Amino acid sequence: MQDTDNAVHPGTLSALLAWYDTLSPTSLACIDRHYAQQARFRDPFNDVHGLAAIRAIFVHMFETVAEPHFSISMQMMNGDQAFISWTFTGKVRQHAFSVPGCSYLCFDADGLVMDHQDFWDAATLWRQLPWIGTPVRWLCKRFSASSA
Repeated sequence: MQDTDNAVHPGTLSALLAWYDTLSPTSLACIDRHYAQQARFRDPFNDVHGLAAIRAIFVHMFETVAEPHFSISMQMMNGDQAFISWTFTGKVRQHAFSVPGCSYLCFDADGLVMDHQDFWDAATLWRQLPWIGTPVRWLCKRFSASSA
């Protein structure tokens, strides 16, 4: 983490996390209050730049996941960087899932997110989905050191 000389107001992270707590298709209209115009967003499936592309990821999430929700379990901020851990829950075709993960955030001088990288294991999600869960669980077991 960088030196606190680049500190962002502490309320910046709180405001962002409050937005995530109430994230909905309607609240996406406020994304520019939290993300810089040329922000970068990365996760296991995406690597995009700009508000329109980031918004499109969330729109897709709402189209494919019922009742999506991020529960924040921990947060740390130092200067213009933050780290949060979370659990993402929802339903895909009536099948509930829960995936733990974490995010690295870097804020610009205006307190807007300019870099957001999510870290989570996609196999954790896939194991919970009935149509692909069985082969994924088999693969995970096959490659596990405990299967030897």
